[in-house]
Amino acid sequence: MKRTDVIVVGAGPAGLMLAGELRLGGADVTVLDRLPAPHGESRALGFNRRAAESLAQRGLLERLGEVRWGPMGHFGGVRFDLGMLDEDHSGVLGLSQARTEEALGGRLAELGVPVRRGHEVTGLRQTPEGVVVSFTGPDGPGEVSAGYVAGCDGAGSTVRALAGIPTRDREPTRGMFTAEISGVSPRPRPIGERLPGGRMVVCTPLGGGRFRVVVHDPDLPARPEPGALTFAQVADAWRRLTGESIDGADCQWLWACGNSAALAAEYRRGRVLLVGDAAHEIPPLAAWGLSAGLQDAVNLGWKLAAVVRGRAPEGLLDTYHTERHPVGEQLVRDSGAASKLYLGDEAMDPVREVVGELLAHKDAAERIAGIVSGLGIRYDLAKGDHPLLGRRLPPDRTLTLPDGTRTRVADLLRTGRGLLITTGDTIHDITARHHDDYADRVDTVTGTWTDTPGTAPDALDATLDAVLVRPDGYVAWTAPGTTDDLGQALDRWFGGR
Repeated sequence: MKRTDVIVVGAGPAGLMLAGELRLGGADVTVLDRLPAPHGESRALGFNRRAAESLAQRGLLERLGEVRWGPMGHFGGVRFDLGMLDEDHSGVLGLSQARTEEALGGRLAELGVPVRRGHEVTGLRQTPEGVVVSFTGPDGPGEVSAGYVAGCDGAGSTVRALAGIPTRDREPTRGMFTAEISGVSPRPRPIGERLPGGRMVVCTPLGGGRFRVVVHDPDLPARPEPGALTFAQVADAWRRLTGESIDGADCQWLWACGNSAALAAEYRRGRVLLVGDAAHEIPPLAAWGLSAGLQDAVNLGWKLAAVVRGRAPEGLLDTYHTERHPVGEQLVRDSGAASKLYLGDEAMDPVREVVGELLAHKDAAERIAGIVSGLGIRYDLAKGDHPLLGRRLPPDRTLTLPDGTRTRVADLLRTGRGLLITTGDTIHDITARHHDDYADRVDTVTGTWTDTPGTAPDALDATLDAVLVRPDGYVAWTAPGTTDDLGQALDRWFGGR
């Protein structure tokens, strides 16, 4: 293989998303994956609101076709009404991971990004000029060199191990069985049916006569042997806990896992970066891991592309760790708390009652909804007091352009470039002084804000004359409301002039 700018190891959702973001930013990228073909398993069924918004910002959400949005929220199985909130926090439900991967893979094919399947990484060494990755492929062993390598290869990341990046681990205490089946019709239990002794069964209809069944049981092995699970074991456990027989089902795939968790100490070590489950492992829970992995990819992609193309200093990559590692810490903490609520035995019932009472209040529901949906994330991007600073700009916000055309923020971000939106006359001379210096990296649009149903009413107001949005959709500067001037913000996020 020829040298490339970035090697992405792993063709799951995070790796495919990252590769697309890199190519959109002008980087040459090659994806290596150890499997000879997509496995077709759907361990995550959907993703949260912020992940959906990120896909929409690149025109990818529409590729998934019709999707189902969840009107109710829950934290560890304790439900609350999302309808009481000012902004829509609902996520996508029942969408197979395989369908998401197919859409992301189709985008890579259009962008001309090669995905080398059947290539298992066996070695990695960093040099002053880049990295060299060794692999075993269909034609035998080989090597490929690049400027950087991104490990998107899951919880047991080979890239992470080869780079010597340690993790902070939470040991598993219980196991679970999962299977996708057809040919039988077990009673649906989409968010789980709690049983005595901290046991639970889940049955999610997937359409087309297919069901996903999950067995949670403290008696199952916390460290299951890879590949050892049989469908007979799943069917036996299901019959023991529910009294239903699924013995005659056709099984498409099955999986056994424990509830371990881990967080990488570093998301970046030199020219090696970690994304998705390689950076933060959590137990399977409402597609939180997949959603966070997509967000890692969107945060890193434009930064890494800018660095390898010489449009930004290498120090920009350090912001990937400083922004996403705290999110990973919170993810591990919150998933642990939610799992305790979800799978704890009868001793947890009083706690569930208290949490349920709290979540009936709007402020508490807003806080928890922000955690689950990803809309509560706020990065430290600049000094200032505007409520949008460091948060994502709602992508459904609509601008009316001078010619009367209406356009959404999401549509303006499809290029993967920065976005400078101006709405006030007094700001035009300020933005004009910077336009030519950054025209190849930042799109400038002038218009007026138009009310959008379902969006928090105080997110934008008449006092906001201009806003600088990073390619990942987060607000890096506002006027008024930010202490730094526009030139400083542009230099920080889009390189010197």
